[in-house]
Amino acid sequence: MLFVDDLKAKSRWCYGDDRPRNLLKTLLTDGTFAMACYRAMQWSQRHRLAPLAMLFNKLNAFFGQCIIGRGAEFGPCFVLIHSQGVVINGSVRGGAHVYVEHQVTIGAEKQASPVLGSHVFLGAGAKVVGAVALGDYCRVGANAVVVHDVPAGATVGGIPARVLRQREPGPGVGEPG
Repeated sequence: MLFVDDLKAKSRWCYGDDRPRNLLKTLLTDGTFAMACYRAMQWSQRHRLAPLAMLFNKLNAFFGQCIIGRGAEFGPCFVLIHSQGVVINGSVRGGAHVYVEHQVTIGAEKQASPVLGSHVFLGAGAKVVGAVALGDYCRVGANAVVVHDVPAGATVGGIPARVLRQREPGPGVGEPG
């Protein structure tokens, strides 16, 4: 179940492991409700239950303070560290282990949306706009505005975002923590 993977990943992010006690604490943290609504919305979309998907979308917007388009797809371990102010376009695609801080926007421009790799971290206030690709194991700094592709293993920051550090992509690189 994807939500369980998401919850365990968030527990490891927040508390260092996914023991039952920490999973319970994680259930009560900011962003977890929005993660649950997103996965319920995604499940409803897959099963062609559009009214239910719309309901979860609206619940997420109202209670989770997070807007994620009904067509957005993320792999396992999708973590909303804080959900307030997050806006994700419905045509965005993301891999596994995508970590999103608050006030992040992942949006379309001229009908083209970003594609995120796996093991991606988006810092608070980051904006990723248009037909850009974020490679695996990359990190986007706080308030960065990404309008060009980001290579795998890169850390980017600034307006517009530029590469601040480049590492060989792989485990441990770009991992949250």
